[in-house]
Amino acid sequence: MSDTTTQQDNIWHQRLLGEDKQRRNDHRSPFQRDRARILHSAAFRRLQAKTQVLGVGMNDFYRTRLTHSLEVSQIGTGITAQLRRKYPEFKPLLNSMSLIESICLAHDIGHPPFGHGGEVALNYMMRHHGGFEGNGQTFRILSRLEPYTPSWGMNLTRRTLLGIMKYPAMHSQLFINLNKPDIANHRQLKPSDWPPVKGLFDDDQPIIDWVLSALSDNDRQLFISSEQSQVNANYPHLKTRFKSLDCSIMELADDIAYAVHDLEDAIVMGIVNQRQWQHDVVEQLHSINDLWLKSEIANIGEKLFSHEHHLRKDAIGTLVNGFVTAISIKTNDDFEAELLKYNAKLQADFALTLHVLKQLVFKYVIRKPEIQMLEYKGQQIIMELFEAFASDPERLLPLNTRERWLAANAENSNPMRVIADYISGMTDGFAGRLHQQLFGSKTAGILELSSEQ
Repeated sequence: MSDTTTQQDNIWHQRLLGEDKQRRNDHRSPFQRDRARILHSAAFRRLQAKTQVLGVGMNDFYRTRLTHSLEVSQIGTGITAQLRRKYPEFKPLLNSMSLIESICLAHDIGHPPFGHGGEVALNYMMRHHGGFEGNGQTFRILSRLEPYTPSWGMNLTRRTLLGIMKYPAMHSQLFINLNKPDIANHRQLKPSDWPPVKGLFDDDQPIIDWVLSALSDNDRQLFISSEQSQVNANYPHLKTRFKSLDCSIMELADDIAYAVHDLEDAIVMGIVNQRQWQHDVVEQLHSINDLWLKSEIANIGEKLFSHEHHLRKDAIGTLVNGFVTAISIKTNDDFEAELLKYNAKLQADFALTLHVLKQLVFKYVIRKPEIQMLEYKGQQIIMELFEAFASDPERLLPLNTRERWLAANAENSNPMRVIADYISGMTDGFAGRLHQQLFGSKTAGILELSSEQ
């Protein structure tokens, strides 16, 4: 580690909008301030009423996007603590738990109602206007939309915004036009035909440029470089190749929370049984080399599927701990900036195990027809709401959103993005009630709806 770490701190602590808040005895670090802004934001609170995997309201004990984000934050700080212990020389670079918490808490803040179905629906409706993708919307909410400032969102530090950039290139750089014909009817939309571009929105280029201006020209060009997907041959668009150190920690924490905790929900609800576990996990991993992991995978099923709740919780904790302690730091000397040069990486056998667990959740939970029906219904709600607002925005949009739409229209700066912003910020329940208000035979109370957003 070099002395440049401390010299660089100042540039990564900067905010786009200069602040001179003279608050009494406020000795918080810049990243503690970031975390507070995220925790107290309306966008963060709305995650309690957005689908994680199982639809909100199907039951009352399993995870929403809010509880998922809290778990990701807890795992992210656990990973950081492990890395600080394993690599004392990296302590200056990993010196803020509040930074990792901020990035983890905020990582899902841009996801629209109704999960992946809502995301694909918005992407289709925005197909001629720069597309839509949840991670791009997260960056947009943090840096532009959340009304902590008039027009710079939460005005977070540069390093926090860099850490949120899971896919740091813009839509226009990554988009591959397949010249697909428009669907004749909303009910015919197939998500596999309209995958979102995993990237940032061109509309946000000035703020993206500001975040990346702390990097050298070489680092910046390499950081935003892209290639065909190495993992999914069916994904048509280009994908970015690199992430910052902070983002790599958040992404591992996200994957661990998704694979292990969503699996726990599925086991509790009887969606996944021990026979499926044996076939889809144990048999798939029989050739791994790590002796501890091999033994745990072979034997942990008894606890996972036990009727004794404490045994299942112990098994879940063991799995999470196994992943968190199997993470190391890899170096890429092509980068100059330490935040890009170093990434957190899962050891090979643990990475394979995590992939197998994610596939199990995808196969038995995500692809479950009942879940897909909910996604499909959400898709229809989102597309019909978008079509309605786009048909006559000045008439139907709420007052503050209408003002943003008029301003964007006057500046010729993509007014459709304003409609996508409005719909993506809704909770599942609010979107459903608004759809009922517009298209149902029964009418929800106008005042009841207007007071929610």
